[in-house]
Amino acid sequence: MLKQSLAVGLVLTTLAACSDAGGFGVEAGSPYAPNGVAQGEQSVDGLIVGHRLMQAGEFDLALKAYLRAAAQHGMTVDVLSALGSANLRLGRLGQAEQLLRRAVEKDETFVPAWNNLGVVLMEQGKFGEAERVFRTAFALDSGQSAEIRENLRMALEKLQNPGYPVPENHEFALVRRGQGDYLLLSKQ
Repeated sequence: MLKQSLAVGLVLTTLAACSDAGGFGVEAGSPYAPNGVAQGEQSVDGLIVGHRLMQAGEFDLALKAYLRAAAQHGMTVDVLSALGSANLRLGRLGQAEQLLRRAVEKDETFVPAWNNLGVVLMEQGKFGEAERVFRTAFALDSGQSAEIRENLRMALEKLQNPGYPVPENHEFALVRRGQGDYLLLSKQ
């Protein structure tokens, strides 16, 4: 009789563990955050979230969103370029350069990656290479982008005149234009 009671108890415990008891789910109107994506619904693309976070100046969170996008889509040229841009804004120039070089290797016609690589090279003081990279971006864009033309002009100016005076509070700013497209602006 004791063995039979234990067997029944074990079966009931096993069934209870397999059933959905509601757990710590979030009820409607609850002040707590949801605990995941509802079944049958899709999450928002990490690239879109990352682009919005970049616009909001939340570069660390954007990087995390881009990493989620990489897990979702793989290391596409868009993901590599976005990761490079986020790392640039976080001051991680070496990582940004590596990611952007991978992006242009993956798709040699992807203008935003070329432009962003030029921005990284400008930040590192590699003006000769930056000029060549901006020239490539300008040619691929067929001269349509005034921002890339301005980036090229600044690289040429710095290359031709290494003593070009740059104010101490001079910064370059990376600004998003369209999907995955960034430009370098000079702040003074």
